[in-house]
Amino acid sequence: MDNRCQFPARDEEEMLNPKLQILNSKQTQMSQTQNSKKYDLRERTLRFAKSVRNYVSNLPKTLGNIEDARQLIKASGSVGANYIEAEETLSRKDFVLRIKISRKEAKESGYWLELSEPQNEQTREKQNLIKEATELTKIFGSIVEKSK
Repeated sequence: MDNRCQFPARDEEEMLNPKLQILNSKQTQMSQTQNSKKYDLRERTLRFAKSVRNYVSNLPKTLGNIEDARQLIKASGSVGANYIEAEETLSRKDFVLRIKISRKEAKESGYWLELSEPQNEQTREKQNLIKEATELTKIFGSIVEKSK
C-alpha cells in the first residue's frame, strides 16, 4: 500500500475549484491580448512601410519627389525596424530609447509625406498615410510615457 500523499491532477483540481478556472481563463485572455497587441503593432508598422513604398512608386518623378521619397522610404521603414529592436532589448532604458526612435521616425515620415506632391488621384492616399504616421507617433509617445 502506497502511503504517499497524492495531489489531484491539475485538471481535477480545476474542476474542484472554480476560482482556478476563472483565474486560468483570465490569464489566458490577458496573455493573448498582450501578445496580439505586440504583434499587431509590428504588423501595423510593416503595413505602413509597404503602403508608403506603394505610394512613392506612383508619385510623379519630379526632382523634389525623388529626393523626398528617398527620405520617406528610409523613415517609414525605420519605424518598424526600431520597434522590432525594442521588442528584443534587454534593458528598460534601451527599450525606451528604441521606442523614442520609432516615434521620431514616424513624425519624420509625416513630414516627408507633407512635402510630397502627389497626382490628384493620390491625394486621399497621402492623407491616409499622414493620418497613420500621426497615429503611430501618438502610440509610440504613449508607450514612452507609460514606460517612465
